[in-house]
Amino acid sequence: ALGYEFDNDEFHAYVHGRLPYEKLKQDLVLRNLLLSMPQRKIIFTNADHAHAVEVLSRLGLEDCFEGIICFETLNPLNSYRQILCKPSVEAFEAAIRIANVDPKKTIFFDDSVRNIASGKVAGFHTVIVGRSDLVPGADHALNSIHNIREALPEIWEVEEGNQQQMIQSLAVEATVHA
Repeated sequence: ALGYEFDNDEFHAYVHGRLPYEKLKQDLVLRNLLLSMPQRKIIFTNADHAHAVEVLSRLGLEDCFEGIICFETLNPLNSYRQILCKPSVEAFEAAIRIANVDPKKTIFFDDSVRNIASGKVAGFHTVIVGRSDLVPGADHALNSIHNIREALPEIWEVEEGNQQQMIQSLAVEATVHA
C-alpha cells in the first residue's frame, strides 16, 4: 500500500517459508525437454529470488535457464515507485527490457489466465499451461508442460539466426500439492 512501510523480504520469507518444498521432486522429463531446446530460456516470476532458486534446485532445473527475472529484479531495494508484478503490462515491458528479447520472437509460458492476457498485450506468443482449452490471449494450450514437444514441435525446428526466446513463468514448474 502506498504511504506505508512494507518489508518485502519479510513478506516473502513468511509466504514461502510455509511451503512444503520437500514435496517437490526432480523432473527429469522437463529437464531433458528444456535442455533439448535451442532457445534462451528465462524464468519470469513474481516470487523472490530465493524461492525461485529453491524451486529450480528441487526440480533439478537450476542449470536449464539463463536467468531469473524475479521480484527483486523488477523492484530494486530503495525504489520508491509502485511495485511491479505480473499481470501488470508494465512488468512484462520491464522483463522484455531486462531480458533484452523481442516479444514478437518470444514464447511466454504461464499457468495464469491473467498473465497470459497481459503477455499477449505485451507482444509475446503465449502458451497457457495446465489447461486444454484456449483462454483469452493464449496462442496455445498445454494440459501438461511435458506435452510441449508434441504441441509445439516448431520449437525444435528453428532456423539458424531465427531462434525464438523462451520466457517461462516459475509457477508452471512450482505446482505443489500439499
